[in-house]
Formats: sequence, C-alpha cells, structure tokens
Amino acid sequence: MSVATAPKLPRLLGFLERDPGNLQLLADAAATALDEGQPAKAIDLLDRYAATTPLPPELLNLSGVAALQEGRFGEAAKAFEDLLAQGHDDPGLRFNLAWAKAMLLDWARTADLIDDATVAAAPRAAALKVEALCHLGKLEEALAWGGQIAAQRPGDQALMGALAVAAMDAEQTDLARAYALKAGTTHEGLSTLGMLMLDQDDADEALVTFDRALAVYPHSARALLGKGLALLSKGDPRAAAGQLDEGAKIFGDHLGSWIASGWAHFASGDQVTARSRFETALALDDTFAESHGGLAVLDVIENDLESARRRTDIALRLDRVCFSGALARSMLLEHDGDPATAERIRQKAMNAPIGAAGRTLAQAMTVMAGRRPS
Repeated sequence: MSVATAPKLPRLLGFLERDPGNLQLLADAAATALDEGQPAKAIDLLDRYAATTPLPPELLNLSGVAALQEGRFGEAAKAFEDLLAQGHDDPGLRFNLAWAKAMLLDWARTADLIDDATVAAAPRAAALKVEALCHLGKLEEALAWGGQIAAQRPGDQALMGALAVAAMDAEQTDLARAYALKAGTTHEGLSTLGMLMLDQDDADEALVTFDRALAVYPHSARALLGKGLALLSKGDPRAAAGQLDEGAKIFGDHLGSWIASGWAHFASGDQVTARSRFETALALDDTFAESHGGLAVLDVIENDLESARRRTDIALRLDRVCFSGALARSMLLEHDGDPATAERIRQKAMNAPIGAAGRTLAQAMTVMAGRRPS
C-alpha cells in the first residue's frame, strides 16, 4: 500500500517565516509551489526574491512558466522574451513563448518562433504553427508546411485537426475531410466533420457531431458556430442565436459569425439585436457586402426605404451575388409601406430561395459563416 507524499511547501514556508531574506529558501519554495500546483504562490515568492536581486535565468524561466499556468500571458511572454534576449535559447523556451504569444493573439510572432527544433521537442508545436498561419491568412503555407510534418507524424491528432481547419478555410473539402478523419476526437476534427455534414444538408448528424466537439472543448468557437448554423437550418432560430452569439464572441473578428447571429435574431423577430450584430460586422470591415445587405433588409422592415436603397446599392456594388443584397432588393420591389407586408416578407425570408444560387437564407448562412474570410 502506497503512502501519499506529504507536501513540502508548508515546511519550506515555515523556514521562511524564521529566515525571510534567505534567497535560496525563496527559490526552493517557489519551485516547490509550482511543482505542487500553486503557481500563484510561486509568483508571490519569486516577486519577493526579485525585490532583493534580479532573478537568475532559471528563476526567470520559472516565473514565466508560473505566469503561463496562471493565465498571465503578458507576464509570461516578457519573462521568456527576456531569456531569449540574454541568449538562453532552447526549443522548450521557444515553445513556451510561442504559446504565450498565441494566447495574446500575436500570431506572427507565434509562427516565427516555431522552427524545426521546436517541432521536434514540443509535441504541440506543429499544430500551433499551423493554427498561427491560418490566423494570418496564410492557408496555402499552413497546408504545405503542415502537410510535410503530417507525413512524418501520421499519429499527431492535434496537427491533423489544425490541418483539417486550414483545409476547410481554404475550401479544399476533400482534404479537410481526410485530415478530420485522422484527427480522432479533437474538437477541431469533429467541428470540421460537422461543417462538412452541414454542407451536405445533414443537420441532424451535424448537431450530434458538434455536441461531441463541445463535450471535448466547450469553448470551441467553430463547434458553437456550427451548432448554431445547424439549428438555424432546422428552423430553430431562437436556439441558434444563443450558440451563434457565443461563437461570434470567441471568434471576435470572424465576420460570418456576426452576420449569422444577426440573421438568427432577425428570424426570431428581434430586429434590434439583429441590427447590433450586423453593425458589429460592419465596424470590423466596412467592405463586407453582407453587413450592408443585412442592414438594408432591416431598413426595409422598418420602412426606411431611402437608407435601404442606399445600403442595397452598396452591398451589390461590393458583391454582385451578395445574398442579403439580393434579399433586400426583392423586398424593396415588394414593399408598399404596409407593415403587414414587411412582416410577411420577414417570415418568408428563412425559407424563400433568393439570388442566383437559389439558396434559402439558412443555407446561405451555413455556406458563408462556415468559412473564415481572408
């Protein structure tokens, strides 16, 4: 019968009470605190050390690791950057800095830090670099570089999941499916499979798959977005709106998520929130036609026909096949100032084929929002 090892930290803290200026004791206690799952205490002890003298390299690294574990990514990045500047370069350090930079959304620095040695030393490094390249819009580079690594490491499910997302964003659906099937139960792989099911109009199976992805990682923006789109396509816009809102907030700059959320609120009859979502997308990028088109549709509903015509013209000038622009134009042709007519059009909007492709609103949002615009 094994006996659990007693924590060492209380004993070391007791020694420090009697000898608070002992730097070696502070260093030992900080390392022990981190080992025993108390990163905040480790940081406190290291701060006490640094108040007397600058941290030596090993303790500066310890402070960075503790800050990473506490989610204090700016502090972690500074510690690791300082170590690199001092010439203490090694693959583990580069990966930790890359991870901190990714958490700070500094994708360019993340990608630059991960070299062949880092990939060899840190199992998660290859997937992180592919993810960073995707965020930078370098999809072809992500697929080419990641594909070479994947050929050497066919069992790296995290890398396969990242490549599945990259291929999906690049609209290479066959490649996305191939990588997703190799990604196991990663949320990236499952959310990609769910999006592919939506593309095939299999909303029921897609919902099951998105729920599996969310069981793995409840904050998966792609799975939340996908689940919302599936609910939207099944005619449940109120439930869809909650999922799409959450996914859009996590994505942050993914225009399609905000647009899809706006349409879900529109279909639920909440025009105020719909307008807010479209305006969020417009503020992110005023050259995205669907933002102008969505606002044009709301202007028609609210009988502001001058604004509706202006926004419709902008939307269709930016994109001749803009779905919401086509919808707004059709509404303008029908609208006669009668609120009942506007409400009837709104009720039809989710199911009436619009535009050259003949898609319904739900189908169009599934296609558009499922991909990250460059």
